[in-house]
Amino acid sequence: MYVIRRAKVDDGATLLKLAKMVHFINLPPDKEIITQKIVHSRNCFLKLANAKAEPEPEPMPKSIAGLGNEQTSVEGLGVSAASADLYVFVLEDAASGNVLGTSQTLAKMGGPGNPNFSFRLEKREFFSESLQTGTTQTVAVLREDESGPTEIGGLIIQPSFRGHPKRLGWFLSVVRFHFMGLHRARFSDKVIAEMMAPITADSHNLLWDYLGRRFIPLSYDEADRFCQYSREFIAGLLPREPLYLSLLPPAARAVIGEVGPETRSARRMLEKLGFVYSGIVDPFDGGPHLAASTDEISLVRETVRLKAGKTVRATACKRKGVVSVLKDNGEFFAIHEDFAVHPDGTIGLTRDHAKALGIEPGESVGVTPTDRKGPIAGVKPARSTKASRAQSPTPTKKKPSKPAAKKTTKAPARRTKAKSK
Repeated sequence: MYVIRRAKVDDGATLLKLAKMVHFINLPPDKEIITQKIVHSRNCFLKLANAKAEPEPEPMPKSIAGLGNEQTSVEGLGVSAASADLYVFVLEDAASGNVLGTSQTLAKMGGPGNPNFSFRLEKREFFSESLQTGTTQTVAVLREDESGPTEIGGLIIQPSFRGHPKRLGWFLSVVRFHFMGLHRARFSDKVIAEMMAPITADSHNLLWDYLGRRFIPLSYDEADRFCQYSREFIAGLLPREPLYLSLLPPAARAVIGEVGPETRSARRMLEKLGFVYSGIVDPFDGGPHLAASTDEISLVRETVRLKAGKTVRATACKRKGVVSVLKDNGEFFAIHEDFAVHPDGTIGLTRDHAKALGIEPGESVGVTPTDRKGPIAGVKPARSTKASRAQSPTPTKKKPSKPAAKKTTKAPARRTKAKSK
């Protein structure tokens, strides 16, 4: 059996090994940064569960402090995530206790006064009357996004478990949307995924070598690590004028909007969920930014809360999905297994699955069906947005109807939709 839980400090060594397998900005192969991310994640889980445990301090890693000013402490993950909640998950083999993979989600990436930077690709048309010919040029324009979207990333699984019959990599990915559905109000109306562009064997990126480094005097790895704590240097050093990509070597242009071989399956999966690439790329490596409206993601929309009922035999389980529990102490556990829905609306799990989650009858659990049989009948979605709460009318007492009053027809209430950022 395989269980997803929150990352712990003891997982740091394993996450470091995983980080060295694939180049990810949100999971760099840096022991101090990984440890701080785990600590920040723990504090966010504690806050979510209203746990009484004291949060741990989050000092700035020395590898970051040495690149810029003399700051020695930051709140959360620094300027880029000072007010954001970060949730780091790990996949564990319940039998051996080994950690096999990880994924994470940042509830809010930046915000007003703390923009998220990217390049917007635009087409420019040129025409000569005398030559009666023209050209089309692609330019990259620096873009600032202060909407604070939710960001997903850091998905890595050990190579030997890729293609596993239980689709473990897929499980690591969808648990993030399951989590959003359970705690919808904590996440933004838009989700982005900053996909990694092709990287050379020695961790070089051709777009950075031929463009980014011309303006920012850091190596690709240094710039990647430092921008987790401050992105001011991007605005201060990258030009605001359109950059004509035809001036770059063909090899550097070829990586723009593309992903590396190890990221292709992740991109396909996100696109099946409704994520779209619209010409927005990373300003460092040119990797595509995929985006989706949070409430239009089926996995978020169909997530519900149920009470745990009595355990059942495996033969009684007719549905399949992600089932999770958040404990009062901030511990989180999730499985992707078969389950049953009792006539009283409670969920039935096998004894082994209930034991893996550590749940008792009557305990609240989150459920996201993944069997393509549709939502769980008769259960309202768990999601709740700030916008929907703000738009809910205040109940008022109805005046009693007067005798012989003329019959009136009540106009239907106008439905409003939360705006996507």
